[in-house]
Parts: sequence; C-alpha cells; structure tokens
Amino acid sequence: MTTQQLINQIQKKKSFLCIGLDVDLNKIPQHLLTEEDPIFSFNKAIIDATHHLCVAYKPNTAFYEAYGLKGWKALEKTINYLNQNHPEIFTIADAKRGDIGNTSSMYAKAFFEDLAFDSITVAPYMGKDSVEPFLAFKNKHTILLALTSNAGAFDFQTKTLGSQELYKEVIKVSKTYKNSENLMYVVGATKAEYLADIRQLIPNQFLLVPGVGAQGGSLQEVCKYGMNSNVGLLINSSRGVIYASDKKDFAIAAAAKARELQQEMEIQLKLIV
Repeated sequence: MTTQQLINQIQKKKSFLCIGLDVDLNKIPQHLLTEEDPIFSFNKAIIDATHHLCVAYKPNTAFYEAYGLKGWKALEKTINYLNQNHPEIFTIADAKRGDIGNTSSMYAKAFFEDLAFDSITVAPYMGKDSVEPFLAFKNKHTILLALTSNAGAFDFQTKTLGSQELYKEVIKVSKTYKNSENLMYVVGATKAEYLADIRQLIPNQFLLVPGVGAQGGSLQEVCKYGMNSNVGLLINSSRGVIYASDKKDFAIAAAAKARELQQEMEIQLKLIV
C-alpha cells in the first residue's frame, strides 16, 4: 500500500484508527475456546465488526508466537483474511525487529513477502544496516521506534546526546537512510508534549501512536501537536477496543468502542486547515 492510498482511506472513512489485535486467550470470551482456532475466530469477529471504522490493524506478534505453531498459523490466517477481504486496510506487523543486515533481510522477507504485511515495526538501536533491509521493499513501510509510551522510555530515549535528546538524533539520522521516504515512526500518546518538536524534524511522515485509552494518552492532545495536512497519524487502540466485552457480544462492544473513537477522529479531521 502506498502512503497516498492510506491517506485516501483516512479521508474516505473519516478515521485514522488502528486496532491492535493483541489476542490473549485468558481474556477472550470463554465460548470461543471451544473453536478449532480460537485466536483466528476472535480476530475474524473483531475485523468483521470494525473494518469500516478503522484504516489499519496491528497484530503484536508476541501474542501469536507465545502459542507456538498454532499461534503463528492464526496470525497467518488473520493476515490472509485481511488481505483477501479488506485489501484497503493497512496492515502492521508489530514485531519490533532489528538485527544486522542478512538477518534483517530475512525478517523483512518473512513479514513483507511470506505474510504480505504492509509494514513492520523496527527497533533502531543497531543502526543503518539493521533498518535499510526493510526499506528496500517497494510500497512497504518501516515503522521506526522513536519515542515510546512506556515508562522506561526515559531510561535512554530522552537522554541528551550532545545538544539534543537521543530520540531526536534517531529521527534525524534515519532521514539519511536509503529509501527513508518509506519510514514511519512510533511516538507514544503519553509523550504528546514532544510531538511539536518531532513534527519539526519530520513534518510529513506518518506517526503510529499507541497509548490512547488504556495507557492514558489523549487523542485531542496527540492531534493538537501531531496532526499535519495529510493527518499523518495512525492512532492505535488495542485493549480498549478488542476487550470492550468478554461476553458473547464482544464484537458488538468492540464496534461500539471503535465507533466512539472514529467519531472523535472525524471531529479532529474537520479542524485540519
């Protein structure tokens, strides 16, 4: 998917919502546990109920890898279902990969070719040769961890390096990478006050913003400081949407929560000049 196609979907759906498919078998409705593949059954129901309200889905791969081969098969079935039935949806493999050249190339092949995701999250700690293999894939996006929403982000990311914080140096240097136009960045909603500075460095790139809702981030604050003329935001909600109910009405409840967020986003879209 190209960036312009993503922008077109945002305009069409009046939404920049990304739904995180982080499936925990201890949290899904108990009646699904009798299904042959409870993870996929849960995901399919969520997707069927919410696809018209969001522009992206983001499975966190740890929630699938934890269940071994069955979990990985459920992930494969989920991405295949999305690609076949909702090709307009932007798909994000939240895998946070990041290793040296050949290994990164294999990770990229696994997620971009074999599973056919549109994008993947990548950790930048090992530098250029760990990121560029992902950027080599045409019309695929690499979402670089820049400033995350967890408390531990302050351990390193905001430390001063020379005259500026480390996360700013990461963003600045990443702009020099080959095919850097295919970069997006993770910026946590709980760090909304940093977004104005980040937009000075990357005014046009998309930001994937987790942390709205369960982690306490404010949609309005994120939009105030982070939105650009093309929106430039993908606001992720995981637990707040998919676990809105643990009963048989879970998909209906998820759709209701997604609708609430979409309507808030529609209001924010009207503020773009």
